[in-house]
Amino acid sequence: MHLVNILFFLVSLSHDVLSQSLHFNTLVLPVTKDANTSLHKVSWWHNKPTWDRESYYLIDLDAPFAWKDCVVHRTKIPCLLEEGCRNTLYCEHPYCQEAHSYRNPICPSLNITAKYGCELCAVTVLNPISNTCKISQISFDMVDFYVTDGRNLYAGAFPGFSYPLLLSCAPSSLIRSLPKNVHGVAAFSWSNLAFPRQLYAFNMAHKFALCLPSSSSAPGVTFLGDGPFYFTPPNLDLRTILSYTPMIRKSSTSLGYYIKLNRISIKGTPIRLPSLKNESVKLSTIVPYTTLRSDIYNALVLGFSKAAKNIPRVKAVKPFSLCLKANAIGSFRTGFRVPNIDLQTQSGKVWTIPGDNSMKRTRNGAACLAFVDGGLGAKDAIVIGTFQMENIFLFFDLLNQKLGFSSSLLTRGTPCSSFNFTEIAV
Repeated sequence: MHLVNILFFLVSLSHDVLSQSLHFNTLVLPVTKDANTSLHKVSWWHNKPTWDRESYYLIDLDAPFAWKDCVVHRTKIPCLLEEGCRNTLYCEHPYCQEAHSYRNPICPSLNITAKYGCELCAVTVLNPISNTCKISQISFDMVDFYVTDGRNLYAGAFPGFSYPLLLSCAPSSLIRSLPKNVHGVAAFSWSNLAFPRQLYAFNMAHKFALCLPSSSSAPGVTFLGDGPFYFTPPNLDLRTILSYTPMIRKSSTSLGYYIKLNRISIKGTPIRLPSLKNESVKLSTIVPYTTLRSDIYNALVLGFSKAAKNIPRVKAVKPFSLCLKANAIGSFRTGFRVPNIDLQTQSGKVWTIPGDNSMKRTRNGAACLAFVDGGLGAKDAIVIGTFQMENIFLFFDLLNQKLGFSSSLLTRGTPCSSFNFTEIAV
């Protein structure tokens, strides 16, 4: 049996014994907001890492597989659980062939096998912030997760439970434009090599939840698995408050998540737009603010401006075009008192964007409508950015191809930063 398969078997066996004794199968990772870029990053560890090189990874809903700045050490001595020891993956391995099937049109087309031979699995990986590509090598790394019953973290003899997950080792030059202390990308896409599907080998469902924090001072959370998901307070499984809509793939090669909208309304009044039924709406953790094609953006701004006509205007702050007097609409603590923006999804369920997710407090006493004009030639008509996702519980059910979404958790007094990360030893 191939060494990698043996490793998977041993770790899977130990996890099966553990999960049967604890009676749950969901993993949990803390999510942190970067104060400078407003992007969100994930860590394998809730506490301070035990080695210097381990750090944060940018959450990417489009990446085919995870990558980090590291080096594959080609050695005849097999790696097992040693940190920093990574086995070479040969080009004939099914995981390598799977990785080669995901070709990003931004990256140059290379005959990698002819150039580098078959003793390693060479691929091109993309930095989604700079849109630059580098040659990297597919390998495996031992990644530590915490397991949860939905309320607490459970740790055993190690700070977390280790899994061998496929990732690519890229040169350190590829991380230059990423936020501070971010050393790679964590993949959460449709890909079979992204985290939600890789963990299927360990009896994890093809499902994950994402709850992005609005502040860098306290972590949000991502769950890998079926739940339950409890925040404090209240003592409520968040699965019970979700609305669902179909989740689609834009094409057979698309790895990102898309939904469809029937209409957009402001204060109950639909904005004047051509039919949205043929448009795909993308969810992105790379775009900080929802980006709209120019015709949709202009209609949204006009409709919001009419609905908020009694609120004093102030000079616009780029990249936004409509800004209101901040002290006239309340505060983040009490909630911004502006008209809600309602996205009616394909299922008829409404994703409501309240003031806390529509207004961004900026300089000079301004609070700006936090949507961006993507131009007339925008690739996607609407890309929902992270600001509009913060403190919204999103449940990605890849098995049934549907997206679950909550209303703002702030209305329940339980933001994304209210998951209990207290560890319980087993």
